[in-house]
Amino acid sequence: MSKKVLIIEDNNDIRENVIEILELAGYEVAGANNGKTGVELALKNPPDIILCDIMMPELDGYGVLYMLNKNPEISAIPFIFLTAKAERVDLRKGMEMGADDYLTKPFDDMDLLNAIESRLKKQEVQKNFYSKSLDRLNNLIGKNDGLAELKKIIQDRKVRPFKKNQVIYYDGDKGNGLYLVTGGKIKTIKLAEDGRELMTGIYGTDEYLGVNALLANEVYTDTATALEDSTLCLIPKDQLEQLLHLYPEVAREFIKLLANDIRDKEDQLMQLAYHSVRKRMAEALSRLYRQQSNENDGFKITREDLAAMAGMATETVSRTLSDFKEEGLIEKKGSLIQVLNPDKLAKMKN
Repeated sequence: MSKKVLIIEDNNDIRENVIEILELAGYEVAGANNGKTGVELALKNPPDIILCDIMMPELDGYGVLYMLNKNPEISAIPFIFLTAKAERVDLRKGMEMGADDYLTKPFDDMDLLNAIESRLKKQEVQKNFYSKSLDRLNNLIGKNDGLAELKKIIQDRKVRPFKKNQVIYYDGDKGNGLYLVTGGKIKTIKLAEDGRELMTGIYGTDEYLGVNALLANEVYTDTATALEDSTLCLIPKDQLEQLLHLYPEVAREFIKLLANDIRDKEDQLMQLAYHSVRKRMAEALSRLYRQQSNENDGFKITREDLAAMAGMATETVSRTLSDFKEEGLIEKKGSLIQVLNPDKLAKMKN
């Protein structure tokens, strides 16, 4: 069965050209020449994916996305903006509202087809994720009504992609919910007055971002950025607050997560204050080693990120990694690091 695509674009030439290309590629395509008509079509006959221009009369692309997100039945449909503008503020605004991708005009046929195919594939990955990751929530909360409600909230949300180095939120932004990492790795950092970064945490699959901002009802206190191409699910603050109020057992488990996060940061401060350069680097590498999915694959990280993580200069990172390589602790090729002797590293950091 062919996939259905909805193209919302007020430029007749672009809209008709896209329809022609997609129909030749085997898609079933519907077109709308303004945002209002596009929303009506999406509600009447939900497509598998939506392409939407930003600058349109009557209802612009942001308005279309807002209207679609209000309807649970179609809010999870992959959404790609078509835009002639590529300024950071536009990109960030669209991603924060829940857009999945951007195509900057003019784009060629392969850019269009690859973007659509990629989003549809990621939608399948998202469905597979739920079957595994939601089972892990049993270990977090236990078998109770609160778990069922949390599962339902997450299932109603869509997974959003973030490119490597893309910012998820900034220090000082209003906490608008809780992020669940569904793939990839996210780093959180704080900036010193001289501009240097201190990495306050690394979060992998099935870990939560923003617990402290949620529970304290405050702004985010650090900046979260994708260390690699990643996917996250944003659980809205208002829904979570209702859940925490109705099910105290869920609140207790999130408090435990916060307590563990505070303990990790206390350990990090102790290491920065009293541990040698070698011990700090051993701890950073051990942490990254524990988080990798396969111990034989190694992990990629830049010198700058390692410096921010271990609280040292990039030159010191290079020298220490060279020493560890000569000692047979690690193997290094570019930004790829493979830990060869994890036990010795763990003993060194202790």
